[in-house]
Formats: sequence, structure tokens, C-alpha cells
Amino acid sequence: MNLNWFPGHMFKSHQLLIEMMPKVDVMIEVLDARLPHSSANPMFSELRAHRPCIKLLNKNDLADPVATKAWVTFFEQENGVRALPIEATQKRDVDRILKLCRLLVPNRGKMGQAIRALVVGIPNVGKSTLINTMAGKKIARTGDRPAVTTCPQQIELRNGIRLFDSPGLLWPNLEYQLGAYRLATSGAIGEAAIDPVDIGRFAAEFMVANYPERLTERYKVTEFTDNPDQLLEEIGKKRGCLVSGGTVDMTRAAELFLREMRSGMLGQISLETPESLEQEKDRG
Repeated sequence: MNLNWFPGHMFKSHQLLIEMMPKVDVMIEVLDARLPHSSANPMFSELRAHRPCIKLLNKNDLADPVATKAWVTFFEQENGVRALPIEATQKRDVDRILKLCRLLVPNRGKMGQAIRALVVGIPNVGKSTLINTMAGKKIARTGDRPAVTTCPQQIELRNGIRLFDSPGLLWPNLEYQLGAYRLATSGAIGEAAIDPVDIGRFAAEFMVANYPERLTERYKVTEFTDNPDQLLEEIGKKRGCLVSGGTVDMTRAAELFLREMRSGMLGQISLETPESLEQEKDRG
């Protein structure tokens, strides 16, 4: 199936961001550390133009540390871009972000000239959680469902930095289907827009190809085939996802598998690396 998800309010969000940009000194883009490329909205690069950008690889605790290190190197090859692996709930990481804002915008941050930082990110990458940690209190709404944030707001941090929040934004056409499937695997695309079995098959194939030892450790599966349905059925049997007659409920099995994968129960996993993206590009 093709995944294409762009609610009407997101078009309005895009227009709002265009209007906000003249007031912005630095862009803070929140990415999912497990899929930094697929969770990066191409519109943001166009919107920021010459402004410096801090790319935050959030949910660093869930991502493969080797892949994360490679992504930091990859992103910082671009002029004006710095990258930081973070956990949005950790104050120590917030302190690093604020220090980097001052470094990138040295001509502001004084009395009456706050550094104006715009925080952007697609749904469910942890943008609102980050803003709450930066503010030291609950300001932005958080939730597991995409697009919880719907209205922009300004937050004075009282340290020479002013945050501009923005609604969660996803690009209008998910033409890059591998990226769309990775987003769905991570939970960034709402459940109403996906078939969990279809996404579960994609995730199962990925895990067999890249982290088979994690499947063995978690589910005691030792033999793998090219058929992802067999792995989902095996997981369903071991986790009691059965219906009358002992048949596996594939939807329940896929949902359980995706839930455990997203929560880190299968270990630190990255769904893409700079190298894998280059290989996909070469294959066309």
C-alpha cells in the first residue's frame, strides 16, 4: 500500500511558518534519532535559508549509537548546521542546546535582544516534550498521537532566549515510500492511516536483515525465512495473540511487535544510516 498523509491543518501550519521566519534567528529541528533522514521535513531546509540550524537527534536512548554517531558527522557537513543526540526529558541536554544557540547567534542574547529560536519537527518526534523541559514547566501539550500541537506560541526562557513553538508538520506527499514506512514503524504516522500488518511485515523484514540477534533474544526465534508473515505468526503464538482454533490474530501480533520495537524492548535500533540511504539512492 502507499502511505500518503497530510491533514488540512498541516497546510495551514506551513503557511504560518513562512510568516514566522523573518522573526527567527536560529532553527531547532527535532528529529527521531532512529530515522533522522525520514523524520526530517524537506520544507524546513527551504524555510530556514541562511539561518543556522541545530538538528536534535531525539530519542537517542532508543537508537543504535553507532548509527547516531554517523548521522552527527553527516549532518555537520552542511554549512551552518550542528547536530546533537539528546533525550528531550534531560535538562543536561537542554543546557547543551541553549549553549549552542548562543554560539551560533553571538550578536544576540543581550537585554532586549533575545535569541529567537524556532522549534520545528514532524509529529511525534518529541518536540513538545523538549519545549516543556527547556521551559522547566508544562507549556506545550504532549501525547503519543501525531499533531497534538496545533497553535504556535512564544516562550520566554528568561536567559536571553525566546522560543517559538510551531505545530507538528509533515510534508504533503510521502513519495519516498521507504521513508514513509520507517515513519509508520516508529509511530510518527497515525494508526488510522496505516495497516498494522503491512507495517509489521516491513519491520519484521528490517529486523531479520539488520538485527536478527535481537529477535532471537526477545522471542527465542532461531530460524528466519524471507516471509515476514512467518515471523509475525511465531511472535503471535509466543505472545498469545490467538483466536478460536489456535489461529494467530495477525493484527494483534503486528501491533504487539511494533509496540515492543518502538518502546526499546528489542534494544537500541536505527532504521536507517547515511550509508544505507546512499545505497538506496544508487539502486534508484
